[in-house]
Amino acid sequence: MTVEELTLNTHTYGGETLGRLADGRAVFVPHTLPGEKVRIETVIEKPRYAKARMLEILNPSPERITPRCPHFGVCGGCHYQHLSYENQLIAKTDILIDQLKRIGKIEDPPVEAVVPSPQPWGYRVDAQFHISTAGQLGFQAAHAQGIVPIDECPVLAPAIDQLKPQIDIESIPGLERVSLRMGSGEDMMLIFESSDPEPFSMNLDFPISVIHRGPKGYLVLAGEDFVVTKVKERAFRISAGSAFRIHPQMGAAIVDTVLDGLPLTPSSTVLFAYAGIGLISAFTAPHVRRLVAIESSPSAGNDFAINLDEFENVDLYQAAVENVLPTLDLKPDYIVVEPPRSGIERHALDGMLALAPGIIVYISTDPSTLARDAQRLSHGGYSIQRLIPFDLFPQTYHIESISFWEKS
Repeated sequence: MTVEELTLNTHTYGGETLGRLADGRAVFVPHTLPGEKVRIETVIEKPRYAKARMLEILNPSPERITPRCPHFGVCGGCHYQHLSYENQLIAKTDILIDQLKRIGKIEDPPVEAVVPSPQPWGYRVDAQFHISTAGQLGFQAAHAQGIVPIDECPVLAPAIDQLKPQIDIESIPGLERVSLRMGSGEDMMLIFESSDPEPFSMNLDFPISVIHRGPKGYLVLAGEDFVVTKVKERAFRISAGSAFRIHPQMGAAIVDTVLDGLPLTPSSTVLFAYAGIGLISAFTAPHVRRLVAIESSPSAGNDFAINLDEFENVDLYQAAVENVLPTLDLKPDYIVVEPPRSGIERHALDGMLALAPGIIVYISTDPSTLARDAQRLSHGGYSIQRLIPFDLFPQTYHIESISFWEKS
């Protein structure tokens, strides 16, 4: 480990700022800003780069602001509270463009204005907590191993932030994490994640659904095994085992963007890969002849089937995308793909290209894997027409986007 003084240059994906050490290696420093002169200590040394922690700001950026949360810089949950929300959006747009140019080899990405969150604070309706040795709920530390107990968190939805202190955790063997999920209205779910297959006893003093997630799966201890969320006045069931990261306002914006960007007709066939619980599919189905969906998660697939039960023109395959695509006797007009942060599995992408739809809509949660897949799409005969960033997670480095790819 070495201590140096240096001036930092540019934002990078991951919430860090890039600088150069005296030996020329790149160094990545969290909780800093471009243009700042800082004293840093390297914590990870590699032949071509290093990671460091900031010891002192010698010359702060004029863009630096006072973080709202006293845990910022210690807790690893947020990355940009020292930057105004307007400047966070600028930084994320620049990072997205850089990733597409540098990794995706797209010379001039058609990036449009970012769609901001209507709630830069108090927006998280789904949160996972770790447990300290004293039984307190908290988040992982930013720079080291360990848990930072959290009394109040300004990015959590107020109902979750107020409920969290009421959860009294004793020493329970096997208990690893605790999650809280909120639906529309007063729906609330508490999930205990444990390595112990047997549920533990508890006292419940408030109306809430409680789930034990263990090696045997999900077991309902109280209430229901799902919450209900409304998007554009339509109700969606979300089970304990189903991923759903979008809060209602941003969910509506994403749905509108996809539907506005596709020239759907009553004769259209649309394929949804990694279809999830069926959010966008539910609003697409009324406008097309046929909708085919693929989802590997049994929980999300079950939610999809319930959420779209009213439609007779919808077919659902509950299996891995890469396994289903080669078996389809289908010529979709459009494919909508919403993969996990790891991006589109290689064989799945090959299968999509083989179907040769007129337009592929890529809903991305990670600009680096989007950029990687962009190269494959370009080599497969598709060109990017539009790219719209969405800020679903203010104060963090996460960057979501929707891109429209047309067959050349």
